[in-house]
Amino acid sequence: MKIHRTTPAVALAAVLSLAVTACGGTVGGSGDDAEGGDDTLTLGFVSPQTGPLAAFGEADAFVVEQMKAYFADNPIDVGGTDTKVEIVVKDAQSDSTRAGEVAAELINEDDVDVLLASSTPDIVNPVSEQCEANSVPCITTVAPWQPFAIRSGDEPADLKYSYHFFWGLEDVAAVYSDMWSQVDTNGQAGGLFPNDPDGQAWSANFPALVEPSGTTIDDPGLYPNGTKDFSSQISSYKGSDILLGVPIPPDFTTFWRQAKQQGYDPKIATVGKALLFPSVVEGLGDIANNLGTEVWWHPTAPFTSSLTDQSAQELADAYESDTDSQWTQPLGFSHALFEVAAAAVTKAGSTDAEDVTGALADLEVSTVVGDLAWGADDSIPPYVAKTPVTGGQWRATEGGEHPFDLVVVSNQLADEVPLGGSVEPLS
Repeated sequence: MKIHRTTPAVALAAVLSLAVTACGGTVGGSGDDAEGGDDTLTLGFVSPQTGPLAAFGEADAFVVEQMKAYFADNPIDVGGTDTKVEIVVKDAQSDSTRAGEVAAELINEDDVDVLLASSTPDIVNPVSEQCEANSVPCITTVAPWQPFAIRSGDEPADLKYSYHFFWGLEDVAAVYSDMWSQVDTNGQAGGLFPNDPDGQAWSANFPALVEPSGTTIDDPGLYPNGTKDFSSQISSYKGSDILLGVPIPPDFTTFWRQAKQQGYDPKIATVGKALLFPSVVEGLGDIANNLGTEVWWHPTAPFTSSLTDQSAQELADAYESDTDSQWTQPLGFSHALFEVAAAAVTKAGSTDAEDVTGALADLEVSTVVGDLAWGADDSIPPYVAKTPVTGGQWRATEGGEHPFDLVVVSNQLADEVPLGGSVEPLS
């Protein structure tokens, strides 16, 4: 599968780091406070907590606090020894360069045993590259497997220390195609693809992936993140009944408002990345009703945490109760990173890098985002485990607990996740 991607160079910003210890520490402070030691498993965690990708990291503080409390009461059994867990968190600031830098800090200054990273290829790929260079086990998620694995040329990279879990572009293309088939359209789609690793991968691969559905994509070219005027794209898309793309949240807000002002009204929109988050949808107001996106985690999914025994619904409820914010999809995957790390170290019976990566190579674990298995699918790289994905639409509520609810409307690829409604055209 051919993928074109580059790593954008972005100006560096000030460092924001959080250090958390599972034995009585608090969120805040510096990673230099880490005690470490032979009886401590030190986990590094990198995600975008500030910047244009910050919505991906919105639930991370909650997850880290939850894991801190859990591991304080439940040390990991490593080779018969109760081992306390320390978590050191770094903010990638939505910057690929910064993601690599903080990963290096975690490796060289905080001496992490395992590095966890989440949220888009811009973040997880630089972290993985640091781990590969320094022989440190790395567990990543929330990026389609293709832009994670295929970093140059046409073939997956030969990764030894990096293990990833998420769906692939072939899966989300099938979900989107199923949603489009439920609306009467002309088969023409406008492709809103940014010039970043996600946009490059989607633009290069989606035309062929959706061809079986009879859909043709009008791709006017990759645009830079932070674009303020989408008039040329909107002009190109007029006449396309379908809109798809993978913009960052602020860019889609700009685009969709301008589209409405300029008279572009597709019959259905399926947009990755930007429309994952309730905060973005609420910011759009009435013009967000029935906007669609992929759904990679939902409270109604029948999955349970291997650590806390919480169901997906219970985890979402706990988050909402603790934060007074609506649940968000990355919540489940941030939690699952710690499930995978704990399972790998327990299986390895050691915190040694070679032992942990050896355990990850054929690890099977049931998590709050589904059943994960590495090395079980010959169609994907052995360091990738695929997760279920469905499709949903945001529906305005009247008098509901939240202004919009994300309703599952397509479960063709994951029928274990119940439907909450059917596809409706944009009004």
